[in-house]
Amino acid sequence: MNKIISLPFINRSFLKKTTLFLFFMSLTLNAQIDRIEPPFWYAGMKNPELQILFYGKDIAQYQVSVSNGIKITNVKRTENPNYIFVTIDTKKVSSTDLLFTFKNNNKEAFTQKYSLKKRRENSAQRKSFDSSDMMYLLMPDRFANGNRNNDSGEITTEKYNRELPGGRHGGDIEGIIKNLDYISSLGATTIWSTPLCEDNDAAFSYHTYGQSDVYKIDPRYGTNEDYVRLASEMHKKDMKLVMDYVTNHWGIEHWMIKDLPTREWINQFENYTQTNHKRTVVHDINASKIDTETCLKGWFVPSMPDLNLSNPLALKYLIQNAIWWIEYANLDGLRVDTYNYSDPKGIAKWTKSITDEYPRFNIVGEITMRDQAQLSYWQKDSPIGKIQNFNSSLPTVMDFILTDALQSIFNEDEGTWERGMMRVYDNFANDFLYPNVNNLLIFAENHDTKRINQIYGNDIRKYKMAMAILATVRGIPQLYYGSEIGMAGDQNLGDADIRKDFPGGWEGDENNAFIKEGRTPGQNEYFDYTSKLFNWRKTKSAIHFGKMTHYIPENNVYAYFRYNNSDTVMVLMNNSNETRTINTHRFKENIKDFKTGKDVVSELTFDITNEIIIEPKSVLILELKK
Repeated sequence: MNKIISLPFINRSFLKKTTLFLFFMSLTLNAQIDRIEPPFWYAGMKNPELQILFYGKDIAQYQVSVSNGIKITNVKRTENPNYIFVTIDTKKVSSTDLLFTFKNNNKEAFTQKYSLKKRRENSAQRKSFDSSDMMYLLMPDRFANGNRNNDSGEITTEKYNRELPGGRHGGDIEGIIKNLDYISSLGATTIWSTPLCEDNDAAFSYHTYGQSDVYKIDPRYGTNEDYVRLASEMHKKDMKLVMDYVTNHWGIEHWMIKDLPTREWINQFENYTQTNHKRTVVHDINASKIDTETCLKGWFVPSMPDLNLSNPLALKYLIQNAIWWIEYANLDGLRVDTYNYSDPKGIAKWTKSITDEYPRFNIVGEITMRDQAQLSYWQKDSPIGKIQNFNSSLPTVMDFILTDALQSIFNEDEGTWERGMMRVYDNFANDFLYPNVNNLLIFAENHDTKRINQIYGNDIRKYKMAMAILATVRGIPQLYYGSEIGMAGDQNLGDADIRKDFPGGWEGDENNAFIKEGRTPGQNEYFDYTSKLFNWRKTKSAIHFGKMTHYIPENNVYAYFRYNNSDTVMVLMNNSNETRTINTHRFKENIKDFKTGKDVVSELTFDITNEIIIEPKSVLILELKK
């Protein structure tokens, strides 16, 4: 791509096809209207102002009025005559059908029905995920194919091709629903699925981060109703659903990119400009304007146009789209992709608008900073952000510093001042920088990182130590699908290798890892440890919200305690290649008058009054008893 100043206007045949999905909403579009977004709304929202996008050929020429005594507070037209943005005040309106009238020269031209629906009871007070939860991250295309009939979509370009590592493999929402019991059996309480909205790119669309319609589930995954059913089935099992949301960019095939409402809807340069990825420019008082502009306005890749959150129309559109999905699908949380690539003020307004509407709602942002102060800057009420009068309103950030440590330390057999378990100790030593350490998403890997089982050569001892840390330190642990059965993958071969199909998710798979009988002995060893550990964690408030005391590692052995007024857990981790005898007198301030500790995995009891012998490359998680 060379120049992107004037993207092409209407592709009518494409739009006609993609509007067919609106039938499920009981919304009949007038012949002069191709799109209405949001397609419907909800009465009784805290913010009563609703911005409705009407799209159709030359629709801006019409004057608009609405029934039921509703007040139109703003009508916005842009340089593109095919759009009109109408803002109404819904403050005193209950659920009802409204009728919009479009006139030209005071003559009635056509009308359009619009629905305000009733919200679920106590919708605004929904409880989100927190540090008592364990989150299971999956990529739906690679998890399980529950419905072979939707493997290829009629209006989607890329078709099913499981032989192609980076192709569409057919996993879908039905596959997730059919395997909820498996996920729950791991001790997981929450599912974060990578995006499910339509991505109509011609190739490598399986990750679905280049979305082409943000009000529609990709037909290769299922339907909007299937997504609602997924949330419903999860709630029956006391599980929570987190949507992966993208505020920074859309896909080049998005219907609105093909006919921009306004040039300012996306960020554009005279020639194609890619982001420099240097997000430190946001808080760097010495940063140049060109570096800052390139970072925040440059495109992620040529196929992902960069959304302009400083544009009020685009920002309002994205706020309402997120709230619509929360209400419609009854969501329990959001994970926001490339959170700090967007305009800082814009993304902060987006976040605050959602958390104002849902005070108990959690949003986790992908902030790939490798410095605690820089990471803290992006968490809600950060003292670091306050220095620059900035508050992101973002409740949860992702602890990539801990991830980096977990992807290296277990190959560092000799502990030094900067290697081995000292890396983990030093990370927690900086927890004072965070306004809420419990609201950190902690993980050993995800869909963008190296696989830990690959890094550690499927040495299950090292896997167990990594999981033990995730299960016992502060924050919200996240497990990446397949790790619990030993799945590996070499990122040097491409991202598709770290995003392989889950064995047993497809008819004819020889290895069905979803059931005990179908797993190999090695897979069961991984699974059994993971399941026992995280099911135990579900019961431990001292882990969820308790305090932590840790001790400087010695000889690559790290000891820490998690505790509250009623419970104390001691974690002892030997990352060396030698058996260690640990004198427990050093830990007297936490051991107090406890006499024994029962390991939560082996169920063996240890005398903790004098010495503990711990095997090489192993961990003990001890519930202390008097």
